[in-house]
Amino acid sequence: MGTAGNVEVFEKMPVAKAVSNMAVPTVIGQLIILFYNMADTFFVGQTNNPYMVAGASLILPVYNISLALAGLAGVGGGALVSRLLGKGQMQEARSVSNFSVCMAVGLAGMFSLTLLFFRRPILSFLGAGSETFRYANEYAFCVIVLGGIPTVLSNTYANLLRSIGESKKAGVGITLGGLLNVALDPLFMFVLLPRGREILGAGLATCLSNIISCGYFLIAIRGLGPDSILRGGNIRELPAKESIRSIFNVGIPSALATFLFDLDYIVIGRLMTAYGDVQMAAIGIVLKIERLPLNIGIGISRA
Repeated sequence: MGTAGNVEVFEKMPVAKAVSNMAVPTVIGQLIILFYNMADTFFVGQTNNPYMVAGASLILPVYNISLALAGLAGVGGGALVSRLLGKGQMQEARSVSNFSVCMAVGLAGMFSLTLLFFRRPILSFLGAGSETFRYANEYAFCVIVLGGIPTVLSNTYANLLRSIGESKKAGVGITLGGLLNVALDPLFMFVLLPRGREILGAGLATCLSNIISCGYFLIAIRGLGPDSILRGGNIRELPAKESIRSIFNVGIPSALATFLFDLDYIVIGRLMTAYGDVQMAAIGIVLKIERLPLNIGIGISRA
């Protein structure tokens, strides 16, 4: 299977049908990414504790920055992989795929370590007050520090799978994580952990969901067969300098676009700190709903 099984998508299928086949799973995947945070907010909201809701909402821009890192590695690498496959340069496509995965792990690791050691100044900058800092800190530790690498890696693998025409597998992996998050949230929040630690439960559920989703992608890629360019190879065999430049030429604008949307949320969050944590919780919910049309557009553009 693997790349050879998707020649029809790239060479024989009508353009409109091919775009549709690629776009629908991609849009669903983008909506599921948004659903992660909305599910946490919904269940945290059941506690009737606005400080918990505000704490979870504060982490949305940080979580989206991890998705921007996945875009840098996955969108940049995936776009180049598709072009290389079109040229028949299989070995170079394999090297680009390896490089993108390694870059995703490295960037996610550095981002997680940065948040681990500088959580207090970062969360304070985002607007965490005395009542919300504890909740934001617990949620960020689980979702970004512990779950940062599997989150970035999952989304990178999803983009690479789309690049070889496996949009359905990419959509299944992201959807699996979202469904698990919905199932695990109430289990961790209201059953396994004591009252008052619901935000920790939401963070652990999201972290575990992303780890399982990442595991699915590893299994799915292995199932593509030994000839698939995503199966890896010699990680010391770097792509050509021109290929590395091309990854960044596409990946940086993608990551920057995501970051600029998050910058908007950071500014709004900073402005809302003057009005209190309850107002922060309210605006956080609205901002998540506001991303709905945005994520649909991102899904279509990445198909």
